[in-house]
Amino acid sequence: MPFDAAPAAEPTSLDAFLASVERRGFRMAELALGHREDALDAVQEAMIKLVGYRDRPPAEWKPLFWAILRRQVTDRHRRNAVRRKVMAVLGRDGDSRDDPLEMLPDPNEDPARRHADGAAWAALGKAVRRLPGRQREAYLLRELQGLDVAETAAAMGCSEGSVKTHLSRAMSALRIHLEQWR
Repeated sequence: MPFDAAPAAEPTSLDAFLASVERRGFRMAELALGHREDALDAVQEAMIKLVGYRDRPPAEWKPLFWAILRRQVTDRHRRNAVRRKVMAVLGRDGDSRDDPLEMLPDPNEDPARRHADGAAWAALGKAVRRLPGRQREAYLLRELQGLDVAETAAAMGCSEGSVKTHLSRAMSALRIHLEQWR
């Protein structure tokens, strides 16, 4: 980082803050949940719940948002598990929710590059979803969202040492699961 470059200023309005975390929150939720619509719903719910905390100082919004989103993702995992069990009892496949419009090729991208990127993203998502819950949360918040250890600890509701332990174990497991992508 050049010496004359100033760090990015924290947003002072809730609208600006939500705009700054919307895309990263969606990517994290999509990676954790494996489904676009569930990720959109989780981020939207987290943003709506954060509005209830608009009177808090702006410095508290970041860890608070990620803690709320983390709980939304956990709730969606539980709901999806129940849905799969119910669908299995009924003899139906509960995972057939693909949007046909999303399957159409994008004429503006190189198809080979898009396929490679999609395959890598899918492999990462599958490996992340295989992690235990706390390791997954630590990885997503620290590595994907760039939160520091203290912010991650606040979002996860645990100590900084626990965050470091969970992240170390997650990184080791991901190295093993993603060995072929090196």
